[in-house]
Amino acid sequence: MILVLFIGYFLVRLSSTLKETNRSISVLTNDADALSKEVEVILSNANELLEDVNQKVETIDPAFQAVADLGTSVSDLNSATRKVTDRFSGNAKKTAGAGIAASLGKSAVSSFWQHHKNKKQTNN
Repeated sequence: MILVLFIGYFLVRLSSTLKETNRSISVLTNDADALSKEVEVILSNANELLEDVNQKVETIDPAFQAVADLGTSVSDLNSATRKVTDRFSGNAKKTAGAGIAASLGKSAVSSFWQHHKNKKQTNN
């Protein structure tokens, strides 16, 4: 008899535990469905935002390309300017060097001629 009462009590407790488990599973299922719907909305919004960003990047891309081309042009212009400057400074150095050499040569010849004339006059 005690065994029957114990089994009866055990079955009543087991039944209430199973009912509570079923309620918990039902709540979890409802919550999971709600979360699933919210995640779906969030992913949809994220896809729309990504498409919008991609369109804006496509719009801005030619501007970035133009800036890159401008940078290349400025670099080429700097290079050409450097070459022209180097040529002029090289020619100026050569010209200045030739002018100095010519002046020194003229002075040396003039000095030598004057010395030679003076020597000739003293010998005569």
